[in-house]
Amino acid sequence: MRLTDFWSRLGEAFGDTYARSIAADHSFADLGGRTIDQAIADGIDTATIWRAVVATYPDRVPSRLH
Repeated sequence: MRLTDFWSRLGEAFGDTYARSIAADHSFADLGGRTIDQAIADGIDTATIWRAVVATYPDRVPSRLH
């Protein structure tokens, strides 16, 4: 998944402002305790990051974005 697609999906699921907050502030267990921003900086594949978001927020992410 391209980084631009990842940010688009995150923004669509949470709204752009809240998406940026989640990316900076929420630590994901599936990412080894990293935030989204840290995982991207560490070179984690965006598809892996997206799966962690979906697993953590299954009710927030519409099924069409899975």
